[in-house]
Amino acid sequence: MMQEHVRFARSVVVMMVVGLGLMIAGTRSVAQADDDARSTVIPRDANTYGNSYGEWSARWWQWAFSIPRATNPGLDETGAHCTEGQSGPVWFLASSFFGGTFHRTCTVPADKALFFPIIQVVFGAGAFDCEPTVPGVACNLATLRMAAAAAMDPVTLQASLDGKQLRDLQDQRVQSPVFTLTYPEDNVPQVSPGTYAPQVADGYWLMLAPLSAGTHTIHFKSIITGGPFEGSETEVTYYLTVGQ
Repeated sequence: MMQEHVRFARSVVVMMVVGLGLMIAGTRSVAQADDDARSTVIPRDANTYGNSYGEWSARWWQWAFSIPRATNPGLDETGAHCTEGQSGPVWFLASSFFGGTFHRTCTVPADKALFFPIIQVVFGAGAFDCEPTVPGVACNLATLRMAAAAAMDPVTLQASLDGKQLRDLQDQRVQSPVFTLTYPEDNVPQVSPGTYAPQVADGYWLMLAPLSAGTHTIHFKSIITGGPFEGSETEVTYYLTVGQ
């Protein structure tokens, strides 16, 4: 069980792209899909809805681990729980906590920006790296950041929207600020409920302007090709319906 706990917070993946419909200063085209003008991603260095990519990544982790196992989107095999915990102008998409292959069907409201990791890791007090989840090991931020960075160096990334391949995904890497995680009863790592600090995360993210109304298919795949999680592989397909 401990090996599963160590693995739970390491690899989370999802992706998507959209036609830019928000008024966001400084937005430019990145990770374009086969020259499709609809596929415009909000750039990594943009400040969107008051937060940077790194700050949104911390919020994503807090969302993902605030939801009990029974309804957690990251454990969901069908997409039935994709609306759990969603609020505000940015809609989060989950991936998987333990790798594997998933096919999910989900309805997304209109006019929501979309934020998700292509692949990411989290290290810290609530992720079996230091106290209290590893008794006797003090949490050192420099050590945690180095470990997270090393885990994300050897990766391969794929992503597509409606059959169109995305490019330049390696440019979407960010580190989070220091953040806390608050776990409910029956939480994903199966630790005592409560708030754990500090945590840091590293990975590859996309922030997307709202998709056009209708149906879209998003597919992504990531493989960790070296380091302590070598061989970890996740492949997810989302069948999205975006409201009017």
